[in-house]
Amino acid sequence: MKRARTSQHELEDSNQEECCVLCKQSDEDPALLGEKVTLKEPKLSVHYFCLLTACGIHQRGEEHEGVFGFLVNDIYKEVRRSGRLMCSLCKKKGACVGCNVRSCRKMVHYPCGRTSRFISQFTENFPSYCPDHGPSQTMCVSADLSLPQSCSVCLDSIEPVLGYSVLKCPSCHASWFHRDCVQRQAQSAGLFFFRCTLCNNKENFQKEMLRMGIYIPERDASWELEANAYSELLEVYMHCDASTCVCNKGRTRSYKSGWFEVIRCRLCGSTGTHRKCSGLRIDTTDWACSDCTQATDGRASLTTKPQGRQRKSQLSKRHLTPISCKRPLLSIRSPEQILQALGPQLQPLSVTVEVDGDQALSAGVALVRRANFDPTHTLSVRFKGPLLTAFPSSLQDSEMAKQHFLKMLVQQIQDSVVFEGPQGSKNLALNSQALRDDLYFDVGCLLALSLVHGTCPIRFLSRALYQCLFNYPPNQPLSLKQMTPYKRFTRQVSTIAEAESLDDVKEVMAESWEFLELAGCNRPISSLQEREALVEDLVSFTMITRMQLPLKRFREGLQTLGIFDQVQLFPSVYRSVFCNTKVHLTAHSVDKIFTVNFSEQKERLSREEAVIAYWRKFLLECEDGKTSLSLQDLLRFSTGCEELSASGLLPPPSISFLHPVKAQRKESSKIRKGKEVVREEGLFPRSKPASKHLLLPISSSYPDFKRSMEQVIPTES
Repeated sequence: MKRARTSQHELEDSNQEECCVLCKQSDEDPALLGEKVTLKEPKLSVHYFCLLTACGIHQRGEEHEGVFGFLVNDIYKEVRRSGRLMCSLCKKKGACVGCNVRSCRKMVHYPCGRTSRFISQFTENFPSYCPDHGPSQTMCVSADLSLPQSCSVCLDSIEPVLGYSVLKCPSCHASWFHRDCVQRQAQSAGLFFFRCTLCNNKENFQKEMLRMGIYIPERDASWELEANAYSELLEVYMHCDASTCVCNKGRTRSYKSGWFEVIRCRLCGSTGTHRKCSGLRIDTTDWACSDCTQATDGRASLTTKPQGRQRKSQLSKRHLTPISCKRPLLSIRSPEQILQALGPQLQPLSVTVEVDGDQALSAGVALVRRANFDPTHTLSVRFKGPLLTAFPSSLQDSEMAKQHFLKMLVQQIQDSVVFEGPQGSKNLALNSQALRDDLYFDVGCLLALSLVHGTCPIRFLSRALYQCLFNYPPNQPLSLKQMTPYKRFTRQVSTIAEAESLDDVKEVMAESWEFLELAGCNRPISSLQEREALVEDLVSFTMITRMQLPLKRFREGLQTLGIFDQVQLFPSVYRSVFCNTKVHLTAHSVDKIFTVNFSEQKERLSREEAVIAYWRKFLLECEDGKTSLSLQDLLRFSTGCEELSASGLLPPPSISFLHPVKAQRKESSKIRKGKEVVREEGLFPRSKPASKHLLLPISSSYPDFKRSMEQVIPTES
């Protein structure tokens, strides 16, 4: 019996040692009570928040002395002082937290204070306030205010009544949360990442949360402090999954090249094989596993993937009708062939686009936002207002009107708020209004429509934006030169990159600390080599990380009619379509687009073959500047287009011949005032731009042919 009493006393002493000396509780919850620190010599346990909020103790030591600078003797003095004070909640002695209002005598233990709705501010002198004197929040008075139904942190239901347990963001007034939830968020995110979950505001949000008693630790986020937290991102699948592996080093062996290099499935990336084990060629780099091949059409392309997919963004509930598009064969290598292969999706049904003046972008956005919009319908363009005179009623629904609309549309998209940077090398711009209006999706959809419906190539995306969209060239980091010039972030990164010494780098970093914190790159730099890695991270943050949502919506817009998927298959081929590669018309490229319709009669055929020879010689002289006409003048006269289309011209241009008409018999000729009238044909070229048909005159010599072409075809003023 005596031993039993001794054991019981030892157990009570042990529990007493584990309890906080100030609040007399053994609970451990770093988010709500702070870290619980236990010292062996002397034996002492205390909650960090109890120390911070205690009225009679101050941090007189260094950070490494005592408990975070609170000396042990001072802690025991506070224990003795508070031992005479009774908690107004639990009625026990040891209350060390008092209301900061002098006339108020309420005292509590810190955990009891949380229960009785005390607010302790973890800033300056760490004052605490009772429920009668504590700070409060007020609701924003707005006509369009909608009360929240759930906590923005835990997403559980919440009662939209502001008080001790329910707080809200001071900036957006739409983010409401439980006090315990936002405290745990602050404990996890730390000072550098703690911000509103909806509006992403940091400065005002943190200031308000400190006022309302939320503790924000001055450290990096908890997920950044874990050792090797991102090591999985560096792992690459290297395992041969062939049914029979013939590598003598085993399935996990992968050489840098050759028969026994493990190549991964180009679609899923989670299956691999040695070239030898799957009977592949020594230079094979593109390979699809059996599972992906069975799920596709056998050519590594999905056969039923919706191209006009439903919009899943919270920013918009609009949708497009899902359209199936079968990808062309991998043997097709030119962008013209691939885009023409997408043409059969277009249906005979047409949709009318009304363009008010030159407002092509507004008309295009209105088109794709129609509830019943189907991207496979052909476009019928009608101008109204100032441009009506340029396109009379006979040409309102013509191919020429549609091409003019699409050309204006691409130019206005380039100049819109969605893009920034110099002409011909545009990056995506971060525009909040465009995000709210979901304009990034609309622009991507309109560019896809322009390519398939046969306008000129886009050719204004920068190579950096093309790389962000399609990862071409693959796995290459972006450089400072690719950032949009004359922008604030660009200037800040440039200043860091151009600093000549380590001291200059640190000075510049100190001046740009807000930008570095926003990018998650506010880390100490000990050498100029580390500076290069910092610059690379800042460029990646500016052009990729902060642009994730605009890039995502722009990609989804480009999915329309299968454009994005096709570009992913052939990114090197399509770069000349999207980026400015300074491609000029040549005699060969112009001659190549025309189909020649020869006659079957031998007499006529010989003359026509001679004229085609004159035609090709004339093209060469136009290219060399030996005539008064340019190749663009010829293209405009023949097809009505200013330049070649990325998808080719529709309908395909063709050439026929104008043979001279001989005098007919008098009885069959036209008689006017007693005289015979003979129609003169075949002297000059003629064109039908709507059908892209060119008629060349039958000339007896090249000088005659050249003279007739120069006399009729107008030059660009």
